[in-house]
Amino acid sequence: MILGAGVAARAQAPADAAPPPAETAPVAPAPTGEALDPSAPLATMPDLGVDWPELPAAAEADGQQAATESREERYDIVLNGLEKVDQDQVRKRFNGVSTLFKGRHDQANAAQIDLRARQDATALVEILRAEGYYDAEVTPRVQRVAGTDRLRVVLTASPGERYRFASVTLTGVPDDQKLLDAFPIKQGDVIDADKVTAAEASFKTALGKQGYAFAKAAEPEIEVDHATRTATLIMAVEIDGAKKRFGHISVTGQKLFSAKHVQEIARFHPGDRYNASLLDDLRRALIQTSLVSVVKITPVRGSQPDTVDVVVHLERAPPRTIAAQLGYGTGEGVRAELSWTHRNFFPPEGAVTFAGVLGTKEQSLSAVYRRSNFHARDRFLTAQLSASHTKTKAYDAKTATIGIGIERQTNIIWQKKWTWSVGPKFLASDERDIEPSTGLPRRRTFLIMTLPATLAYDGSDDLLNPTRGFRLSGLLSPEESFRKGSVTYVRAQLDASGYVPLKGGKVVLAGRVRLGSITGAKLEDIAPSRRFYSGGGGSVRGYGYQHIGPRDANNDPIGGRSVAEFAMEARIRFGNFGVVPFFDGGNIYTSSLPRFTGMRYGAGLGVRYYTTFGPIRVDVGTPINPAKGDNPVAVYVSLGQAF
Repeated sequence: MILGAGVAARAQAPADAAPPPAETAPVAPAPTGEALDPSAPLATMPDLGVDWPELPAAAEADGQQAATESREERYDIVLNGLEKVDQDQVRKRFNGVSTLFKGRHDQANAAQIDLRARQDATALVEILRAEGYYDAEVTPRVQRVAGTDRLRVVLTASPGERYRFASVTLTGVPDDQKLLDAFPIKQGDVIDADKVTAAEASFKTALGKQGYAFAKAAEPEIEVDHATRTATLIMAVEIDGAKKRFGHISVTGQKLFSAKHVQEIARFHPGDRYNASLLDDLRRALIQTSLVSVVKITPVRGSQPDTVDVVVHLERAPPRTIAAQLGYGTGEGVRAELSWTHRNFFPPEGAVTFAGVLGTKEQSLSAVYRRSNFHARDRFLTAQLSASHTKTKAYDAKTATIGIGIERQTNIIWQKKWTWSVGPKFLASDERDIEPSTGLPRRRTFLIMTLPATLAYDGSDDLLNPTRGFRLSGLLSPEESFRKGSVTYVRAQLDASGYVPLKGGKVVLAGRVRLGSITGAKLEDIAPSRRFYSGGGGSVRGYGYQHIGPRDANNDPIGGRSVAEFAMEARIRFGNFGVVPFFDGGNIYTSSLPRFTGMRYGAGLGVRYYTTFGPIRVDVGTPINPAKGDNPVAVYVSLGQAF
């Protein structure tokens, strides 16, 4: 090695140096424990392939040798002899611990390179032993790369034969097949430290899942027999009685919630078989309320035989939040929203939110009560009171809304397959639009009762940035409108979207379809704010907000009783950025069912910046077959994908 070569160079005298005095004869190595004669010459070190310059004279030897040792060089790393092992795995592990690999971009002197090579040889032996090659040997060698000023460090491995388990024994385990299956290491398997560690973790998890709350499993003991190239594995287990069942929940610390409310959040009930994974689920659910900063859940022996009581210790998190949102879209203009929330104003989990919106097309104030985990996990009771002013080219509406509802929602931690909502709303809306036949402005007041119900299925892989799967959602809303009598109609809408990954997920093809219908009333009897519209950032990009569809005498949109839309895009991602070419289409119809004629098409390019809380979206689109008055370019800025 380099260090050895340096020592040899120091020990060897130049060829033309004066011979030692006659009385200085070689001295045999001193016996163990005796001091060596300092005048005894060192033995010649083996050649390591690195050419050391000849020292011209004794007077210059020390200076030349010191310069050689201190000269910094660059090197390459080569691993040989790994043909019979899992090379990718071994190289990955080696690179993670290798001092040579960590310092490969820096220059080092001969002594440093030699030390790294010897350390890495030892590390590679340990890696091979973890793979079951207990006879592994690794020889380091340093050589000069011909015609260059670089060195090559070669680690040559001789793995030998791979050892196997002669026997695998779990002591103290009952006749429980699920437990035995949780430890998949069997007699005859090759020895793999990672698989043994994973099997141990899997088995300990299975103990808790199968109801053995207080069982203990010792670390596996492996005894290697080099003569037979085999090993035995023994893991001792203490089961501690029969399977346990859940008892009662108690709360300590800052009692943000009662034990009863915690029980409503939990996915287990007293008498259910004990399952440790449900305690982890409860811990995450309590954190998800945003009212808890620290949760500690401890299983203890229950007052009844073979039961486990659960002690929940809570520490408070700040209950108030101020939030702001800002968005922009051609047609929609600027929209800013500011909200203040107290998440435990009415305990338990009775949140109150006051919000205000100030925008080019919309201004509103609202107060919302939201009771989370309402008598069941992920069920919400909501009540809303709002006043808004919406001014678009289609209408100018001043609306007061009061509503109450119950719903099941999804969230980032537990993305639900099925979600739903139902609840009545009452609206009083003063609306101004244009008389279609004359083009003159008019003002009408509508009193509307609605009973909207939604049902959605989410089969995608991510709530904010899906890359595979599909989503379906439907809305059915019976409505009765009072204005010089009453009109009853039904509003229905179906949305579907799908996502297909390509090139390992770097490209995602995404598409969506929307169909909507209002039946039971003429267009004139439906308040303009309750009609269907199309165009904009969440609809057909390239067009202004609500600009697609039939228009009045002033070329302003009037909305319709049915809608048909589609969108297609390719989400191409590289790192934290991405580009999204898209193609959208759609139209609004005055008939109760969409006719799929006269479709308006838009195309464009979007840019995405991916953050931990979702992608930031900027889309620029243009209408392909614009109508009179459509702008040539539309820009949309928001948080999240378009669909």
